[in-house]
Amino acid sequence: MRAAAAALYGTVGSLVLSALAAVPAHPSLRLAGEERGTAVAAERARAAGVRFGACPAAEGLPPSVRCGTVTVPLDYADPDGKQIKLTVSRVGASGRAGGHRVARQGALVFNPGGPGASGMYFPLVRALPEFRRLAAAYDLVGYAPRGVGRSAPLSCQDPKEFTKAPTHSPVHPNAAAKAERIERARAYARGCAERAGAALAHYTTLNNARDLDVLRAALGEDKLTFMGASYGTYFGAVYATLFPTHVRRMVFDSAVNPDPEQIWYANNLDQSAAFERRWADFRAWVARHDRTYGLGTTPEDVRRAYEKVRAAVVREPAGGTVGSDQLHSAFLQAGYYDDYWPMRATALSQYLKGNPRPLVEQAGPKPGAAAEEENGNAVYTAVLCNDASWPTDFAVWDRDNTDLARRAPFETWDNAWMNLPCAYWPAPRQRPVDVWAPAGTLPPTLILAAERDAATPYAGARELHERLFGSVLVTERGAGTHGIAGGPNACVNAYLDAYLLQGRLPERHAECAPHREPQPLPRARTKAPGTRAAVWR
Repeated sequence: MRAAAAALYGTVGSLVLSALAAVPAHPSLRLAGEERGTAVAAERARAAGVRFGACPAAEGLPPSVRCGTVTVPLDYADPDGKQIKLTVSRVGASGRAGGHRVARQGALVFNPGGPGASGMYFPLVRALPEFRRLAAAYDLVGYAPRGVGRSAPLSCQDPKEFTKAPTHSPVHPNAAAKAERIERARAYARGCAERAGAALAHYTTLNNARDLDVLRAALGEDKLTFMGASYGTYFGAVYATLFPTHVRRMVFDSAVNPDPEQIWYANNLDQSAAFERRWADFRAWVARHDRTYGLGTTPEDVRRAYEKVRAAVVREPAGGTVGSDQLHSAFLQAGYYDDYWPMRATALSQYLKGNPRPLVEQAGPKPGAAAEEENGNAVYTAVLCNDASWPTDFAVWDRDNTDLARRAPFETWDNAWMNLPCAYWPAPRQRPVDVWAPAGTLPPTLILAAERDAATPYAGARELHERLFGSVLVTERGAGTHGIAGGPNACVNAYLDAYLLQGRLPERHAECAPHREPQPLPRARTKAPGTRAAVWR
């Protein structure tokens, strides 16, 4: 978007609309148009509602969950133009908890993050003890954001090509490896443009926030009750900035740093540094359980064991499919969630004892999930690249990541390669929203954060807390699991329930002791736990 139209209009105000049509709109004019377009789309959605019925088989949801769609404009500046449909899932409030009747409080809408993750599964959490009180009072509503799943799906590459294995990535790449990755990033960006065309520019955080307001209206809610995790906290905060009078209650679980200067390049550098700390936490846990795993009694011993496995799969991929990339991806999950620690430690231990099967089961590609994984990565890339300016000179990436990798090698370069298409992105870049809610503009909100979270470092929660007046920050001290709402910490869940059910919050901040560390599992159990929500990485 350029300022040409504003300059032209200021000089020759009598130009007819047909002449202006060929000139890109000034950002302020376009934003005003998008505000009007959002209001138009929301009114239409309120009138149409959501016709919930049986979920398509492709969703894999039980009959108790009902599904529907909400129509939104592809481009909010043109609300009468192309329309897309977002898929929505819901299970109604049960109305009872602990044998008592509970009054319904409306819809609780959830987004698991990404960008690129679907929340269609969210109604299923009603079966979990941690969510039963919330499920009694609220309709649990999940949805797939634009581009995700069946919601105007975005693709940048053949899924088989995206998930091909084995592949390798050196921790400290040389010039040839960097050149190869640059070409891959350029090709991926071209693929996004070729497959999506002009629609590519409309996969943004701003449009995700606008879509959320249309969904609110379609559900018949005057004010939104929302819980977002990871990236869901960022576009939730953007929503709160754009539509503060439409907010009832909002929970920000594992907050992205919303400072415009951090979105997104600097946030990714901070994330890579934080993963090094969490990787050390995992290795220390494994060392404490040396009697079970035999990988060494110090974190350094465990690191050497991991590097031994990494070198081995570079020489000969495990099961023919697990190279160093696949190994790293599997152990990166241990940085997100400590309930993966026992399985990952078992995989390392068994591999070094001559049994590669657990590692192959946990790290090997899942052909049936290839399309979903490629779709999620395409949406992730499009949103992050569209949202903000990125360095376009690889020398900047090279300098910053080479320096960081000296002290934080675990995730740094793999994270850089994941985001490098943004250096060559063909669509216009936006300026990030300055998230801000001064006194009196927004109802009190709840921020949840684990102190050692790697995916969304704790500084982001503090930054969001300062930007949203009246917000309360609840910290799980000494813990690092990403996404703590409804997890194993009863203290955190008590604050969550008190807020969503009664609107009660501490004065300004509160602390919870960490949840219990995982315990080693019986040797027979080596597969990963059930599917976790995808999150911003």
